[in-house]
Amino acid sequence: MAKDPYQKSAKIYDRYVEPSIADLRQIGMRMLPPQEGMHVLDVGCGTGTTLKLYHEAGCRVFGIDLSPAMVEVAKKKLRDRAEIRQGDASKMAYPDGLFDLVIGFLTLHEMPSRIRPAVISEMARVMKPDGRILLIDHHPGPIRFPKGWIYRPITLFFEIMAGREHFSNYRDFLSRKGLPNLISNQNLMVVSKKIVGGGNIALFLVNSE
Repeated sequence: MAKDPYQKSAKIYDRYVEPSIADLRQIGMRMLPPQEGMHVLDVGCGTGTTLKLYHEAGCRVFGIDLSPAMVEVAKKKLRDRAEIRQGDASKMAYPDGLFDLVIGFLTLHEMPSRIRPAVISEMARVMKPDGRILLIDHHPGPIRFPKGWIYRPITLFFEIMAGREHFSNYRDFLSRKGLPNLISNQNLMVVSKKIVGGGNIALFLVNSE
């Protein structure tokens, strides 16, 4: 297995990164409020914070992440309240049509361009026919003054600190027009969207056409 890029940062992620993205998670939850009994999958679940919130809202929660270090932290946080797997999101072992909601929270930009379409396709496959996919990720703009100009260097700092490969994938993601391009190419239909952070972050709620 390739070296885990989150081996060192997983244990400090909640302390140093989570405070800067907590509001985004709340915006996403308001776009499709969780309901008791919903089956929710978080693709790229990281340390499990999103899963924890949906579990507290009465959902049955599942997570998958490629990073063994992130999965270890998430399992300690959730224990038996979530089913969390370490694995490749482009080849998920879940059956078709299992989830009411599939979430991709700041995860697609981390992946090489060749992987993203397969991950989106898998997210659509495991979503129920009347389900939704919630995608939250970086957005190419236009960047609005002054908020966007303030937000962008903060984003760049975190992306650079994540490592050379991560930063390269982030730049590639933006150069390919981010989420709108991926959604369009996968024939998904936008139910609702929000652009926040002065144009730096996009939230899309989508389903199958």
